[in-house]
Amino acid sequence: MLPPARAFGPILAVWAVSLSVLVVQKDLGLSLLVFGIFVAMLYVATARATYAVIGMALFGAGAFTAWTIFGHVQQRIGTWLDPWTVYDTAGYQLAQGLFAFGTGGVFGVGLGQGRPDMIPAISTDFIFAAFGEETGLIGLTALLLCYFLFVARGFSVAARCRDEFGQLLAAGLTVLFALQVFVILGGVTRLLPLTGVTLPFMSYGGSSLVANYALVALLLRVSAEAAREPQTQEPAA
Repeated sequence: MLPPARAFGPILAVWAVSLSVLVVQKDLGLSLLVFGIFVAMLYVATARATYAVIGMALFGAGAFTAWTIFGHVQQRIGTWLDPWTVYDTAGYQLAQGLFAFGTGGVFGVGLGQGRPDMIPAISTDFIFAAFGEETGLIGLTALLLCYFLFVARGFSVAARCRDEFGQLLAAGLTVLFALQVFVILGGVTRLLPLTGVTLPFMSYGGSSLVANYALVALLLRVSAEAAREPQTQEPAA
């Protein structure tokens, strides 16, 4: 059954906030994170897929409207669809990242043997491309498996937690981590338009590293609480 109409008020409010971030700050990555985390948490809390479907439809409609109106959004989408036509300008970074993946092949060129200096912003947005050039498909697969294991363990912590706050906290932190990985890897590999989100534990940047370590610390705290045996009261004499 569909939820009552008033239940969609918070979704519309967060949708407007995420679109304002996209338009004013010109930050597609943060906009995706804000709205994606909210919709995911709403689904976890209510177990209603209707919220997720309507949320994704709203974000798609808002992104399409922004694409038709704002020039910087059109440039970002155009570079994503065909970086070769703007290779000398906006598409240079993305094209060099794809060249790095192709150079790495299956086994990579070897640690320290790549040319990361050919890719702009290599230490932040495109660290994944440099890693792929030096370690190849095998190294990238191992890295992705590590991220998958982290996300799986995070959801496992949420499932084992006995109180609702701990469940929502663990699930929200895990979704935040997974969205970061998905958005930046999708941008570097041309699955999604390129965003400014950092790759957890790999991209250069003190604030990103501190935030992700805080995320891990909170997950460990929730996991420790979930692992404790419930206290049982001794029967009265």
